[in-house]
Amino acid sequence: MKAFTLITAGRLAGAATLLTLFVGCTSMSPMAASFSQDNLPDAVKVPAGHKVAMQTVGVGLITYECRAKKDMAGQFEWVFVGPDAALNDRSGNKVGKYYGPPATWESMDGSKVTATQLAVAPAGAGNIPHQLVKANPATGNGAMMGVTYIQRVATKGGVAPSTVCDTSKVSSKQTVSYQADYIFWKMM
Repeated sequence: MKAFTLITAGRLAGAATLLTLFVGCTSMSPMAASFSQDNLPDAVKVPAGHKVAMQTVGVGLITYECRAKKDMAGQFEWVFVGPDAALNDRSGNKVGKYYGPPATWESMDGSKVTATQLAVAPAGAGNIPHQLVKANPATGNGAMMGVTYIQRVATKGGVAPSTVCDTSKVSSKQTVSYQADYIFWKMM
């Protein structure tokens, strides 16, 4: 009986080790695969010394509000209010959310990060620009811990509404659909 218990315990320990290795390997998903900045404008490239920690696809809405232009009497514009998007991995599984203000990227594990915009660069007609932000220290333990930069690339849609913004629409809000890749970087 003692030999059986030792063999069973040995098999369980071996199975636990294999399971640990398997889980460790699957956590290294394509989300953290290499990402080339070669085709991005220099303004939104992450400085050397960083590596991709996670790649997500943000899919959601951006809210704009009709407001009077500052120091321009009688003129109005649609002003960015904030995003509300799901962050999905490359397989389409939800891994977090992006919302604001302030702009906040939150992982399903509860860790989250806000950031300060450093640069934008055009991304083509009808698309919000590429963006580079410097992450503030994360809150909570998890995927967002240690994130130093976030890039917004591969944008689709999201620009301010094309409808008229005038006196009759002041304070009204409109949402527009968008999609963008958010690339999360950490120090090497």
